[in-house]
Amino acid sequence: MAIGVLALLGFQLVDSAFVARLGTAPLAAQSFTFPLTFLVIGVQVGLGIAIAALISRALGAGEVERARRLGSLVLVVGSVTIALLVFVLWWAQLPIFSRLGADATARALIRAYWAPQLLAAWLGAVLYFVYSLFRAHGDTRLPGKLMVVTSLINLLLDPLFIFGVGPWAGLGLPGAAWATAIAFGSGLLLAVYRLRRRDWLTRHGLRRELAGSAGAFAGIAGPAMVSQLMPPLAAMLAVSVVAGLGESAVAAWGLASRLETLALVVVLAMTMSLPPWLGRCYGAGDWAQVRQLIRLALRVVIGWQLLLGGGLALLSPWVSQLLAGSADVRSDLTVLVRFLLPSYAALGVCMLVVSAGNALGWPLRAMLMSTARLFLCYLPFLWLGSSLAGLPGLAMGAAFGNVVAGTLAWRLMRHMLARSSAEAGVESKLLPRERT
Repeated sequence: MAIGVLALLGFQLVDSAFVARLGTAPLAAQSFTFPLTFLVIGVQVGLGIAIAALISRALGAGEVERARRLGSLVLVVGSVTIALLVFVLWWAQLPIFSRLGADATARALIRAYWAPQLLAAWLGAVLYFVYSLFRAHGDTRLPGKLMVVTSLINLLLDPLFIFGVGPWAGLGLPGAAWATAIAFGSGLLLAVYRLRRRDWLTRHGLRRELAGSAGAFAGIAGPAMVSQLMPPLAAMLAVSVVAGLGESAVAAWGLASRLETLALVVVLAMTMSLPPWLGRCYGAGDWAQVRQLIRLALRVVIGWQLLLGGGLALLSPWVSQLLAGSADVRSDLTVLVRFLLPSYAALGVCMLVVSAGNALGWPLRAMLMSTARLFLCYLPFLWLGSSLAGLPGLAMGAAFGNVVAGTLAWRLMRHMLARSSAEAGVESKLLPRERT
């Protein structure tokens, strides 16, 4: 999964690097769309969390037929839900981007880019639901391989669609979206072909399963989607703050956002691969294994992110030189990388705690933790730093907010694991025969 996520996020960074060669205005225009793209991703990830949690719990409890019914339902419901969201975002684009601070020039560039980008977002969401089904059944190899394949397709198509070849002048900014749409569409065809060879879906009993599982699904998917929707909302507010610092700051912030997801590749891979394990342990009542898995995951995340973040902070001038074409954008990006990247160790802890909470039957607590991270820790310090010291203050404030959020998340996880283990121990003493 780490290899697949690295490839997937790498091609998103490559998209921005190619677009940066078109100039600061197209890069800034693309940066304004990131919060809404993350909104779609937030909904799809929330639904994917519910898919993985319910199916893995059903498999852990030996309910194979129910797992098949759940798999069929979530693919249909998820695809329709994302389609409706994509239509709303296309219809309301003018007021949304105006509120985000996009001027007339940026809105004109966005208008040509937005329709193919939303098509790519829908295809990517459906593909993600299929990935979630594979992960729930313990197969992370195929999703990882297909992520690499789609990334390679996008990498090959990006320069052709953006800049053109021979007499064809290319499409400019919209070319990046069309390349992504074709890559996701190709991956979806391959994934569906492989899915048809697995006995994981069924057409029977879907209405009865929908009536019986809608509450459980909503109980996980609802808080999970809210948790996933908080980052896009916070990103919109952050972009509106950054927009007050100038066009080069917005462009640099967009590149930093893409670099952030790439730097968090190990964390993202764990948030995809760990919940099915935790779900099966939860279904079997094995809390000792749950504690062992979470401790190992947190140690890996903290160690890896500190090493990577510190290294990239030291290399920030060269990283900026590689990604940005304008001198002003390079200067702003250097500042952002230097302060933000090391703080992603604490951000990774928070993301892992939220993901584990959804898998272990604490979706409401996970939602509250995600909300607190963004609206009590991240945004207030980001705004305060920006008001006091411009872009450097903004970077330092965001980094400090990440550290505070990671500390709070760690304390919450320790408390919940201790409480759940104690309750499981009491139940084991009271009901030894039934549990056996």
